Amino acid sequence: MTTDLAPLFDALRAILGSDELLSDPVSLRLHGSDLLAEGADCVMVVRPSSVEALAAAVGMIGRTGIAMAPRGGGLTYVRGYTPTDRRFAAIDLSRLDRVISVSEEDMIVTVEAGATWKQVHDALAPLGLRLPFFGTFSGSRATVGGGLSNGALFLGTARHVSAAEAVVGMEVVLADGSLLHTGQKAVALAPLPFMRTFGPDTTGLFVHDAGALGIKARVSLRLIRAPRHNGFLSFGFERQADGIAALCEIARSDLAEDAYMMDPDKTRTALSGPTDLVRDVRVLAKVARQERGLFKGLKAGAKLAMAGRSFIDAGCHSLHLVLAGRSEAAVEADMAEARAIAARFDGRELADSIPRAGRADLFVPVDGMILGPDADRWIALNAKVPHSEAMRLTDEVEALLSRYKSALDAASVTVSRLLTVMGTHAFSYEPVLNWRDAWLPLHRDILGAAPRFAEPAAAPDARALVMKVRGELIALFARLGAASNQIGRTYPYASVLRPEARGLLEALKRAVDPQGVMNPGALEL
Repeated sequence: MTTDLAPLFDALRAILGSDELLSDPVSLRLHGSDLLAEGADCVMVVRPSSVEALAAAVGMIGRTGIAMAPRGGGLTYVRGYTPTDRRFAAIDLSRLDRVISVSEEDMIVTVEAGATWKQVHDALAPLGLRLPFFGTFSGSRATVGGGLSNGALFLGTARHVSAAEAVVGMEVVLADGSLLHTGQKAVALAPLPFMRTFGPDTTGLFVHDAGALGIKARVSLRLIRAPRHNGFLSFGFERQADGIAALCEIARSDLAEDAYMMDPDKTRTALSGPTDLVRDVRVLAKVARQERGLFKGLKAGAKLAMAGRSFIDAGCHSLHLVLAGRSEAAVEADMAEARAIAARFDGRELADSIPRAGRADLFVPVDGMILGPDADRWIALNAKVPHSEAMRLTDEVEALLSRYKSALDAASVTVSRLLTVMGTHAFSYEPVLNWRDAWLPLHRDILGAAPRFAEPAAAPDARALVMKVRGELIALFARLGAASNQIGRTYPYASVLRPEARGLLEALKRAVDPQGVMNPGALEL
C-alpha cells in the first residue's frame, strides 16, 4: 500500500469487515490477472458482503478518483476487469451471492449479482422452475452479474438466447455510490420487479456493458417452468458447410434449446479428457436419473456406456442438439424434424453421448475446463452474424487461419471451432487456440495447491504467435461488422459505432460516471 492510499484504506476499513479489504501481494497479483494476461496494477481488493457496503465503498473510492473494476467469477480472457493504463481497485462480488426471492406466482427470481448460475439453478429446480437461458458450462463459478455484463451464452441459448433476454430489472451501483433501479422498480411506488419496458428500456443500457457503466448489485429475471421432457441428437457431417447449413436451419425452425457444432479438433478435445472411472460412473448415473422412468433411465445410461468415447470418426464435424418440450410426443415430433433437416444436408446420426452427458452433468468444477487436455492454455474468440452471413464469416476466418497453418503447426498451436446459434436469428463462430505455456495466477488459483497436471515451461514464441493470430481475427470480425460477446478490452466497440450512436454512448458514460473511474477502457470508454 502506498502512503497516498492510507487515508482511503482507513476509511474503507471503517465500513467493511476485517476480511473484506485485501492488499496483500498475492491477492493483488491475482486480481490484476485474468485467463489471458497478468500485470495490471491492482492496488486493493474490495469484497463486500452486502449491497449497502458495496455502495458505500464504491462511493468512497469514486470520490478519490481511483479506478474500479467489478469482478465476478473472474473467468474471462478479454481483460474484462483489468485496466491496463492506471491503478485500480478490484470490486470482487463473490460474497454477494444470495438468492433473495423466488416468486412462483409472478415467475420472477431476484438474486445478488455474485450468485453463480449453479446456485440459481439449484434453488429453482426443486420448484420445477428454471431460467430460460440458465447458464454456462462454467456456471459453478461464473456469476449472474458477470454473465449479464459480458453476454454469457450456452445452456438454452438456441431457443432463449442469453440472460439479457430474461432480465426484467436491476439495481446498479453507479460510480458515485448511488443505487440506480431499472425496469419497473424505477417507478417510485412499484412494489415488485416484473416489467422491463414501461418507458425506455433502462435495463438494456447495463447489459453487455462490460461493467463500464456501473456495478450490478441485484438482478431480477423471469422464469419458465422447467421442460418435463428432453430429447438428444447428434449428427456427423463430412463437410463443415453442410453442418453449418443444418445448424442454421434447425435454429430457424426453433427445434432445440441447445444446438452446437464442433469441428474434428474440438470434438477430439471434448472426448480426450483423462478416463476417470469415478466421473464416468457419476455421469452415467445422472444420465439415468434425468429420464422419466427407471427402464428409460437404465436404457439411456447403457446406451451412453456402450458408445464410449470413440463413436465419432476422425475428420467428422459433429452437430449436437438438446430438445425440450411439455410432452414426449412434442419432443419426438421436433426430433423427427431435426433428423429430416440433418439428412437433407447429408448428416449421419451418431450416438447422442455428448449432448446427453452435457445436460446430465451440469456445472462441473471449473478446474477441469480452464486448461486443455495437455495442461495447455487456451483462449477463445467469437463473432456473431445473421444466418445469411454465416458462410462468408466462416470462409474468411478459415482463409486467415490457413495462412498461418504452417507457423501454428510448427509452434504446436491447435485451433478448434465451436459453432452455435442464438434463437432463430443469429449464428456464432468461436475459434479456440490452445498452446502449451506457463500458467497465469488465475490458473494456479483455480487449480489449487495440488494440480493434476505439471505446469509447462514458458513459451513466449508460441504465445506471441497466438496473440498475433488473435489480433488479426479480432480485426477481421470488425471488418465484417460482426457482433461479439465478452467485449472487455478485446473487441473494438466505441470506435466502430456510427457517430450518432457513439455520441449517445459517451454521453451516457459521462452521466453515470463523470470522472471516468468505472472500469476505464472497457468498451473503449
